Amino acid sequence: MSEEITRSVIERGDLAHLALFLWAVATTTLAALLIRELTFSNRRFTHFVDEIARLNRNLNQFVNLTRRNGKSLDRRFKDPLQATHDAGEKTD
Repeated sequence: MSEEITRSVIERGDLAHLALFLWAVATTTLAALLIRELTFSNRRFTHFVDEIARLNRNLNQFVNLTRRNGKSLDRRFKDPLQATHDAGEKTD
């Protein structure tokens, strides 16, 4: 079918319309693929943000539970630079 349409357009000398049609089809297809890829990208980013939020909730629960039980957190969680400095002094 498309071969017949192409042949009839070429016979009439209407190549400009054929070129315009092919350009429109190609750009429409490309736009559809880009929108699809953007949708997938947004889903992946949303999943990433959800995982970060879940990790943040879990860490906050851990910190709150530790504080409620009266245990103090290790110094490394509070000030990593100070803990590194203290460790360097102990090894000397």
